[in-house]
Amino acid sequence: MSDLLSIGASGVRAYQSALSVTGENIANSGAAGYVRRSVKLTEMGAGAGLVDVPAAGNGVLMTGIVRATDVYASQAVRSASADLSRTAAGVQWLDRIEKTLTGNELSARMTSFFGSASTLAAEPDSTALRQGMLSAAESLGIAFTATGQSFDQIDQDMDAAGRQATTQLNALGRALVQINDGLGRTTPNTAAAAQLTDQRDQILDQMSAIVDIDVTMDSLGRSNVKLGGANGQAFVNQNLSGAVAYQRSKGEVVLAVSMNGGIGILSPNGGALAGIVDGAQRVAAARGTVEDVATDFVKQVNANQKAGEDQSGAAGQAMFTVGARATDVTVALTSGAQIAAADPGGGKRDSSKLTDLEGLRGAKGWEASLTATITNNASALDQRNTIAAAQGAIRDGAMSALTSTTGVNLDSEAVELMRYQQAYQASSRVIQIARDTLQTILDIR
Repeated sequence: MSDLLSIGASGVRAYQSALSVTGENIANSGAAGYVRRSVKLTEMGAGAGLVDVPAAGNGVLMTGIVRATDVYASQAVRSASADLSRTAAGVQWLDRIEKTLTGNELSARMTSFFGSASTLAAEPDSTALRQGMLSAAESLGIAFTATGQSFDQIDQDMDAAGRQATTQLNALGRALVQINDGLGRTTPNTAAAAQLTDQRDQILDQMSAIVDIDVTMDSLGRSNVKLGGANGQAFVNQNLSGAVAYQRSKGEVVLAVSMNGGIGILSPNGGALAGIVDGAQRVAAARGTVEDVATDFVKQVNANQKAGEDQSGAAGQAMFTVGARATDVTVALTSGAQIAAADPGGGKRDSSKLTDLEGLRGAKGWEASLTATITNNASALDQRNTIAAAQGAIRDGAMSALTSTTGVNLDSEAVELMRYQQAYQASSRVIQIARDTLQTILDIR
């Protein structure tokens, strides 16, 4: 009779735990990062109550809480997230470059400057036309300066984004070390271990959005992480985490990982940091083109000016001055009369130097260079947007595959809930029958 009572009691305990786990699944069905749990129930063998003994049953024992997992699906999600984050970050910086190159109308204002020079060449003694060319020169100088300032702002924003990403990555590394420590102290196959493992996976997912990672785990679920892939830099080694530092030199982003006294250079292949590295190279190239155009343009125009004669017959002066940066361009002339349209001794009606200026325009191809830069950037942006759409679909597919394995299905949980409720009621009934039978025996006179 005592065996019947113990069998019923074991069922009540086991199925009560199973109901609790199922209820937790239902309650967290919409929670981000939550992974479905199930209980492992094992028959208690006869005799000493050992688990998995092939003998007549002595009840049921809940031996642990099993967390649904799919290592390959999880890795696919992290890989897809890293690829998408890299492309998305690249799109962001390409878009900023496009707005910088087109928003200040640099190419259009240069075309307007040469157009005003061509108009003045037809009537070089016109005060109004001279003033118009001077105004076009001032507008072009403003466009060069504004473009340079826009690139400066991009650099500042990019540095801020890079430092924020590395700060977040370092914080995630420290958090993962704490999770590893907790997993080492927690009994496996328990609710606490499952909760820590959920937190571990969320941290790894956040890491993969910042940089591509390679993850290995021990039997307790503690993680070792490398940044930049399997051959990358060690970042987390169970209870030790490294630190990633961001810096930029001559337009190039440098990421250094320091860990356990050593320093290594990180070359990311995915994640937002890889997008920032790509963006920095694009920004440096576009800025370099604009600065080269500004430098050569100012040099050639000033040389053409100095070789000519202004409206009063005086020797021409430099039209532009340059500040600390090549794009800090301002007009040095104070009057349209100072524009040197004529060759020395050519007179007011001579426009030889304006003709020479038009020749420089064609020979140097400044406008073509700016247009090519804008076109190439726009093409790259369009390609990245197409790639981002495809990678988004890949990531969604990977997430769907992972969710189908590890997510909570409310219909299935409802079935499990009824099954465990019936088992719980049956176990309670066994106890009741045992009590009634014992009481009947005791009542025999």
